[in-house]
Amino acid sequence: MKHINAVNKATAKGGDTLLRSHIGAALRRVRSEQGQTLRQLSREASVSLGYLSEIERGQKEASSELLAAICAALQLPISQLLLEVSESMTLMVRPSLALIELDNTNRADTVNIEDAA
Repeated sequence: MKHINAVNKATAKGGDTLLRSHIGAALRRVRSEQGQTLRQLSREASVSLGYLSEIERGQKEASSELLAAICAALQLPISQLLLEVSESMTLMVRPSLALIELDNTNRADTVNIEDAA
């Protein structure tokens, strides 16, 4: 779960739940763990330094071709990247549930419809 927490920290700052933010955070985490600089990855993936930086910061959407090149340079299967992103987005979305008391027949302040008839 270490990778998910890193993605959540990166996206929680702005409360951003955009797909591009999660992808960027995951890519940055993998690159950092491998000890690569942004410049090294940029060269290896044949992606401009500025554009790669914007992808990592969640400011630009990466095409599938760019993601494939970046993932290949990181030796990261795209499926693994998408799995991590999916898990991080799932953790960010927590639906609120409303509790409704359906059986109130034993409460003193209610009238049971069957008894009232």
